[in-house]
Amino acid sequence: MVPRLDFASSPSPGSALMTQACTRTHATGLAWTCTMTETDFLSLAEQYWHGQVDLLETDHPVTGTYPGAQELAPGLLYFKGVAAISVIDTGAGLIMLDAGTRSDMDRVYETVRKWRPHTPLVAAVFSQHHLDHIWATRRFDEEAAQQGWAAPVVYAHTLLPQHLDRYRKTAGWIDAVKARQFSRQLGPAKGPTDFRYPDVTFDRTLTLKMGDLTFELRHARGETDDHVWVWVPERRWLFPGDLFIWAVPNAGNPQKVQRYCEEWATALREMSGCQPEVMICGHGMPIFGAARVKEALLDTAEYLESIERQTLALMNRGLPLDDVIHRVSPPAHLAGKPYLQPIYDHPQFLVRNVWRRYGGWWDGEPDNLLPAPRVQQAREWITLSGGVTRVLERVAELEAEGDLRMACHLVELTILAQPGSEAAHRVRAKIYAARAGNEAATMTQGIFNHVARSSHERRRDLLIGEPPNAASAKEMS
Repeated sequence: MVPRLDFASSPSPGSALMTQACTRTHATGLAWTCTMTETDFLSLAEQYWHGQVDLLETDHPVTGTYPGAQELAPGLLYFKGVAAISVIDTGAGLIMLDAGTRSDMDRVYETVRKWRPHTPLVAAVFSQHHLDHIWATRRFDEEAAQQGWAAPVVYAHTLLPQHLDRYRKTAGWIDAVKARQFSRQLGPAKGPTDFRYPDVTFDRTLTLKMGDLTFELRHARGETDDHVWVWVPERRWLFPGDLFIWAVPNAGNPQKVQRYCEEWATALREMSGCQPEVMICGHGMPIFGAARVKEALLDTAEYLESIERQTLALMNRGLPLDDVIHRVSPPAHLAGKPYLQPIYDHPQFLVRNVWRRYGGWWDGEPDNLLPAPRVQQAREWITLSGGVTRVLERVAELEAEGDLRMACHLVELTILAQPGSEAAHRVRAKIYAARAGNEAATMTQGIFNHVARSSHERRRDLLIGEPPNAASAKEMS
């Protein structure tokens, strides 16, 4: 059952955030009072569930952030930055479940200290290694050193340190991935490498007893191979991390390492078996009520299982990747679920991820096994087509017909064949901007917008090299 809100006073200005006192009552009859910020996460959670918010724009579950924090239940303080951050008062110190981004460090520390001024943070759990889950313990580490307290003990899966090491090794690539995925300008500074490594790691399960509460840490492979979800049986609270994100599962990111659909679905079903009453989602709003949590978990498991099952069935027939990605489709009866919309990852990317795991890198096309350079291929096709001008005319026709996919293929050939062509870059910028505008998935939008921005500056990719000299390219117009 969703907690009932009974507001005791009207909002009044008191700081940068509007606050109000409220009394809340659970189905158990337990009531408590705390200070709320201007973001009423309980009400927003209801709106999420009923599809009453714009998850694509104003309330995007993955990229959207909200000010302030809210005590969702006695002793459970909730933040929604890029990812969710939860701080729990166990009666024997505080524990933080997931630790947000670098930009969360100060606000989390300062808010927690207003909520529990003198209670030390004694533990934290990183649900995985991604950079939106590992930073907000930093100020508490500093506080412990200053106060002479024991530092918080950070728990994580045994593979997490290896991924932080990988981030150090591939820092330039990680920066490029973020620039393309979110269509951001890549500055001279590289991404952070001053990571907080865990103090205690485990392989399959680890149980922590803190004060009145038990924290069951369980490993699962899903978005990452080091994922940890947390179950608090006394409160029936579930913390799935990014195994549930209020969107099509992020199981196909085209620029990231392997993801695991089958094991992800298995973990979701295991979580459902715990019969949680509250699920604090890794991204997006919490879900309240056992029936709702069960529905969300099992629907998401079914979605992943269907994608993998369809993909493997086609692979087992020996079909090439091109056939597979265009034949697999998500379960139609789940299309209307607000928590399974393709607003971050794209279903076709999930299919490619399954192919990569079981089928390797070759797409099954014989000419792609040991291909000629793509530039050489492009020049041949442009020559056969009558030159760049003729191909750009066809691109315009395809755009008018609404076939932006095919328009992208052709305009890319013109840029490869004649990288200095201002006309080609003009058309390319327009086509990819239009393509981005038609897509819902953040990753797809970001990459297409990055391409459009690149062509605005007469570059195939802003992250690579300098603008080409038009005179250096073979004229094919």
